[in-house]
Amino acid sequence: MASTEFVRQLEGYGLTTASILYRMPDHPSMLQTFVWQDYDLAPLFPELQRFLEFWQRELDGPLHSVTVAHKRLVSPAECRMVTQEYRLH
Repeated sequence: MASTEFVRQLEGYGLTTASILYRMPDHPSMLQTFVWQDYDLAPLFPELQRFLEFWQRELDGPLHSVTVAHKRLVSPAECRMVTQEYRLH
């Protein structure tokens, strides 16, 4: 049986990494970095949106900025059919 992550990749999910800058609750002039990574669908990024909504609703550190990188790990260009086979003695 295939892993959940591999099945999600076949469904079009790619590895998404977000670098989140937020302000420290006790020291608003200071910025802290948090790195989030999960499989998500570009360009809407529903998993990341859900996480950011949770952050704003439950955590004290206000968001400053979010930088996103996304890469599909399985794509049609990587799959090639073998057309010929050669044997050497």
